[in-house]
Amino acid sequence: MPGHPQGKPAGQPCANLLDDRRCGLWGHPDRPAVCASLRPEPTMCLDSAEAALAGLLALERATCPDVDRM
Repeated sequence: MPGHPQGKPAGQPCANLLDDRRCGLWGHPDRPAVCASLRPEPTMCLDSAEAALAGLLALERATCPDVDRM
């Protein structure tokens, strides 16, 4: 994954995230399949950026129990 040669650590922002929180790889051939296949839902976006980021961290914690130690 561009910007993450060892993979993106859970709990860390993507190295390809732009200042305005858009994906810097959008439409680029190097964009990973996992990112391209993600289909955001209202339950992921919530009603603010802060709530959405907290929700994503909760998903990472659910799938990677060691996220808080990374």
